[in-house]
Amino acid sequence: MNTDSWLEDTRTSYDTVADSYADLTRHLLDETPEERAVLALFADLVRTPQGGGQVADVGCGTGRITAHLHQLGVDAFGIDLSPGMIEVARRDHPDLRFDVGSMTDLALADASITGLIAWYSLIHVPDDEIRSVFAHFQRVLRPGGPLLLSFHVGDEAQLKTQGYGGRPMKVYVHRRQHAQLMTWLDEAGFGVVSHKTVTSAESRLGGMILARRRTTDPGE
Repeated sequence: MNTDSWLEDTRTSYDTVADSYADLTRHLLDETPEERAVLALFADLVRTPQGGGQVADVGCGTGRITAHLHQLGVDAFGIDLSPGMIEVARRDHPDLRFDVGSMTDLALADASITGLIAWYSLIHVPDDEIRSVFAHFQRVLRPGGPLLLSFHVGDEAQLKTQGYGGRPMKVYVHRRQHAQLMTWLDEAGFGVVSHKTVTSAESRLGGMILARRRTTDPGE
């Protein structure tokens, strides 16, 4: 699989489907009680033990998870690779902060955020880029800060050529097992708190991993 252009393909694809994506996904959380429960737990972790602070929704798309966290009392902001998705997020949630950026090169200061969430946003990242992404997550999180990942469970990658509203896309969708992601997280300096598999409107087989940044850097 040629992944040299995966970032550009992902950006272009989601620019193309941004409006359709917003229309088709904005109510998914209404149909996913297990995911709402996990998000509520994450919100509790960043509000209370961590004493508040900003939370990054990385790969935020059109901002629905960012907005949901805000409703739960979290000082959340969104980052997404696609300017088109960010434009829709700002339109639909004008009181919240949304920035164009990439999880492969997060423009955030070291230890500057209280929590980080990547909600089905790792699914287009090739295996050989995941370690770098997790290193950025570890760098920008405060020691002890929680990280919440959601992903599609499986063992294969499939090319998606048609997406939301029937519009053209060119992205690989990577499905992964909990064990592989937890190994990468451990190597990056995270300790896994819990993980589970769910079936819902979000994913026919979805995985959730809650982890924390360790208080020492990897290798210390």
